[in-house]
Amino acid sequence: KDLPTARLFSFEPTMALAEGLYTSTIYDLIKEQQYGEAARILETQRQIFPESRAALSLLGYCSYQTQDFTTAVECYRSLTEICPEEESYKLYLAQALYKACMYEEAMSATYTVESKKYEKKVLKLQAAIKYEEEDIAAARGLVEQAEQGDPDTAVNQGCLLYVEGKYEEACRKFSSAMDVTGFKADLCYNIALCFYRQKHFAMALKHIADVIERGIRNHPELSVGMATEGIEVRSVGNTALLHRTALVEAFNLKAAIEYQLKNVEAAREALTDMPPRAEDELDPVTLHNLALMNMEEDPTDGFEKLQFLLTQNPCPAETFGNLLLLFCKYEHFDLAADMMADNAHLTYKFLTQFMYDYLDGVITQQTSPEEGYRKFDVMSTQLGDQMRKLTKQVQDARLQADEDAVKRAVDDYDDVLEKYVSVLMAQAKPYWDHANYAQVEKIFRKSVEFCNDNDTWKLNVAHVLFMQETKYREAIGFYEPIVRKNLDNILDVSAIVLANLCVSYIMSSQNDQAEELMRKIEKEEEELTYEDPDRKIFHLCIVNMVIGTLYCAKGNFQFGISRILKSMDPMSKKLGLDTWFYAKRCFLALIEGMAKHIILLNDATCQDIVDFFDSCEEHGRTIATEEQDIFSLEPFDAGRATVAYEARFLKDLFQKVTK
Repeated sequence: KDLPTARLFSFEPTMALAEGLYTSTIYDLIKEQQYGEAARILETQRQIFPESRAALSLLGYCSYQTQDFTTAVECYRSLTEICPEEESYKLYLAQALYKACMYEEAMSATYTVESKKYEKKVLKLQAAIKYEEEDIAAARGLVEQAEQGDPDTAVNQGCLLYVEGKYEEACRKFSSAMDVTGFKADLCYNIALCFYRQKHFAMALKHIADVIERGIRNHPELSVGMATEGIEVRSVGNTALLHRTALVEAFNLKAAIEYQLKNVEAAREALTDMPPRAEDELDPVTLHNLALMNMEEDPTDGFEKLQFLLTQNPCPAETFGNLLLLFCKYEHFDLAADMMADNAHLTYKFLTQFMYDYLDGVITQQTSPEEGYRKFDVMSTQLGDQMRKLTKQVQDARLQADEDAVKRAVDDYDDVLEKYVSVLMAQAKPYWDHANYAQVEKIFRKSVEFCNDNDTWKLNVAHVLFMQETKYREAIGFYEPIVRKNLDNILDVSAIVLANLCVSYIMSSQNDQAEELMRKIEKEEEELTYEDPDRKIFHLCIVNMVIGTLYCAKGNFQFGISRILKSMDPMSKKLGLDTWFYAKRCFLALIEGMAKHIILLNDATCQDIVDFFDSCEEHGRTIATEEQDIFSLEPFDAGRATVAYEARFLKDLFQKVTK
């Protein structure tokens, strides 16, 4: 999961009227909101006049506006020592410490502010500090002391309701505050976040669109969407203006929604649409989401980002759990176990009971499959009982015509079902890895009561039936609905699903259906190629590869290899990591058969194969066949892990057996 955090309690120091003479340049820069440039000039002045009240006051203000809270703390701390009678500097110091996540020091600083003039602000700041320290009871006590007619009080009450999981009530508080103050980007974002938590994605996206639209209209200088369009723009920095627009938070939430809806490309686009910043300027939530969205393309960079975030304060709560899950996904189980053992405090703080039990089962499975299976069996039984109870709740709510209760129960059921499917797949994985497909099918069939309409379950059942090589007709019954659902955008379906369906058609003597499906794929690929001639599309190529592999597996290498050679034309557009993976397996099997003198090919086919390897070498120099494992201690030879190297190697082997 990749959830943004709520925007809470915002404080900004107002620039004090400082003594002394300031140049018109500094004032002009501040007037034009060029705080970074002003801060650089003022920093020079501070080095010359370290106790200049004017320089420190302006530098503290400019640093706060550019979100450089460490420098702001230094300036206001110096000012409180130079001017101990000035209460405003004490308040600004407390606010800067709060923004710098130095909560204990910030709370201590608030106690030094004695002026009645700042009493209300101090109370709000103390509540904000307690909230960030997750002392909700203390935060609530302070909020209750605040003026009840103040819109800020309603916002703070909404934040407390949000953290307690009362999203509907929180949403009403934020809305009532915005009715008083008018549109405010952070309040609109908070309302969207509440809708997101309630899974009202359409309403969440509506409020996100309001934030983005106003941000673009009122602040075109923030260059929203420029990076997605491929236009090079400079970083807008982390300014107070950017913070007030809530654009970063809105785009992160939009990305989270699209990711939940499995629109990964739209999620990536949301992240690139946000105002451009350098990587070292990115906030923790954006850095976390970028790592998550691009994990498939660059896992090394993703792991580095997530591990870096764990050392930072603040760190998104989801980082720890996501990193553990990704360790397991990429089969670094020992690293996951070590991280859980070394960070017991994070385990208890950030992992739900289900997440802990799931990870414990996955890790145990590596050393004791029987014990791992038992743990997952206990979990699946518990989740099954929960779903039966929720089914009863849905039925009771429908009898009472309580639509809200029905929706809540259905949402809860879907959440539990998602967990149940995850447990089921983990339970079946060891049998799948050992090619015990009959046992995998048995596990899946026990869950038909709950999973009959779940796409993930149906897809995996289809794969299991397909792999048994005697149940192609049954596999078709599970593959077809998945493909039909995306018939208008068939390339959205995984290439391997399309390939397996075509093979199932062929093996059950439904060749016409297979040809029709392949024509549909070819037509869509041609349309996409017309729109973007440089784009590589592998769907039809992989379908032909799998069919060719099938014929090779059945011993008809002459036809199977010819199918593979044909599917890779043109090589410049069809050669990729996945297509090479399927092709080389067939050629290795061919070479093995020829070495044993049980396969014979005619001279023309042999020459075609040699030409194919030459073409792979030419176009495969930059195509990696494996990613470097950043956690492995083994040396990695990037030169050997390319299609070009492997093609040369296979060509050499092939020529040896043909001679």
